[in-house]
Amino acid sequence: MVLAIDVGNTRIKASVFEDNTVLENFVFEKNELEKKIKKILEKFQNCSDLIVASVGNVEKQSFLAFEKELNIHFFTHEDIFPFTNKYSTPKTLGIDRMILASGATLQFPKQNRLVIDAGTCITYDFIDENDNYLGGAISPGLRLRYEALHNFTARLPLLTLDAPESYIGDSTAQAIHSGVVNGFVYEIDGFIDEYQGNFANFIIILTGGDAEFLAKRLKNTIFANSNFLLESLNQTFQYKIDND
Repeated sequence: MVLAIDVGNTRIKASVFEDNTVLENFVFEKNELEKKIKKILEKFQNCSDLIVASVGNVEKQSFLAFEKELNIHFFTHEDIFPFTNKYSTPKTLGIDRMILASGATLQFPKQNRLVIDAGTCITYDFIDENDNYLGGAISPGLRLRYEALHNFTARLPLLTLDAPESYIGDSTAQAIHSGVVNGFVYEIDGFIDEYQGNFANFIIILTGGDAEFLAKRLKNTIFANSNFLLESLNQTFQYKIDND
């Protein structure tokens, strides 16, 4: 068994895998890390490997506390990936984005793939049908957009995510919801249209914490999987074992 952990900007997500089958998923705060890992290992005592992809601020020592019980691997730019990295600054490409690109390459061979990860930030990552990672885009996620409107204006309230009643907001709150949510959806659909206009044999993968909220609002046909990063992390680990 493998325990895969994704340390994000906001929270930590984890999954236990038996080969490629997910046995259980977990979500918890960063200050709960060691306690949660202990509980997971008590429940899944056959776990042999702990694999980590991290963009968040968590000390490695928190994981190394378990090195007597598990083989621990932190994914880095030096690892083996199933694509060719064409990013002009390859060492600055986030490990989470590399893991997503890896999962897309392994799960959807010989296709053009656009991975959209809607979390604290929204990232777009494009891997062509020849397994070249070409790049993508980064912009603020839904929560950051709400916070920016509140933090950088004098009077706009801080709202939490809610579906707008109409694209015409008839109150300040509804205008904010319309601007944030509809603007977000139009952005994603606009990027998808641009890629689809330039590449055939195309698949769109939507993931991240806001994937389910967004999936039914997008006009384009997508493959939505909120657990895609952890599944990709496990698949990349299996790929590494097979190709070391």
